[in-house]
Amino acid sequence: MIKDKVVVITGASSGIGEATAKLLASKGAKLVLGARRENKLQQIVDDIKQAGGEATYQVTDVTDPEDNEKIVQLAKDTFGKIDVIFLNAGLMPNSPLSDLKTKEWDQMIDVNIKGVLNGIAAVLPTFKEQKSGHVITTSSVAGLKAYPGGAVYGATKWAVRDLMEVLRMESAQENSHIRTATIYPAAIKTELLNTITDENTAKGVEDMYDQYQIGPDRIANVVAFAIDQPEDTNVNEFTVGPTDQPW
Repeated sequence: MIKDKVVVITGASSGIGEATAKLLASKGAKLVLGARRENKLQQIVDDIKQAGGEATYQVTDVTDPEDNEKIVQLAKDTFGKIDVIFLNAGLMPNSPLSDLKTKEWDQMIDVNIKGVLNGIAAVLPTFKEQKSGHVITTSSVAGLKAYPGGAVYGATKWAVRDLMEVLRMESAQENSHIRTATIYPAAIKTELLNTITDENTAKGVEDMYDQYQIGPDRIANVVAFAIDQPEDTNVNEFTVGPTDQPW
C-alpha cells in the first residue's frame, strides 16, 4: 500500500530520484525530497503539488550526518511520521586506478557509502521505535560484478550490497519489522555519467549508454513495487536494466 506513506528520497533532484518522487506522489504517497540543488527540488515539489500531490523538500548533503537527521525530522514534523527512506544519492566518476584520481575516490566513498550509512543512522531509531519502516538503496550492477575503470565505484556499491543485507538480517533477528530493498540498475538514463572526468572512460561509458539506456521511470516502477508489497513481505534485491544490454 503506497497511499499516505511518507517517503524520504535523497538524490531527488533528477534521474531516478525525481522519477520515483513523481510516481509515488501520483499514487498518494507524501514526499520529502533531499538533494543539493534547491532550484531543482523546488521545481519538482511544485510539479507534484500542481498534479495534486503532497511534497516538501530540504537542501541536503548526504555526507553531512546532521542534514540526514534534519530531513528525517522534516518528514515527521510535516507529515507526522516516516515510512520509507530511499537512499538514492550517488556519484560515478569512473577511471583506471593507475590514474590515481584519489579525490574522486574519496568523493565516491563519502557519498556512496557514508551517505547511505548517514541515512540509515538518521532513520533507524525511528523505525525501531515504531517497529516498521522500509530502507531502499540504489546500488548498481557494478555492485554485483567487476568492471575495468569502475574499481572504486564498484567497491562502494558492493559495500552497499553488504550493509543492506546485514541490515535485513539484523532487523529480522530484532523483530523490528524493517523491510529493505537494494536496487542494482544497469544502463539507466540519468546524470550519473556527468561526473566522469577521464576522457577514455567517459567515451566508452557514453557509447554503451547511448546504445542501451532506458528511462529512470523504469527504476521508479521497481521502488513502487517494493513499497506496495504487504508489510510481512520483503523483496530484498532487484537487478534492473535494458533487455538488450548484456551487463
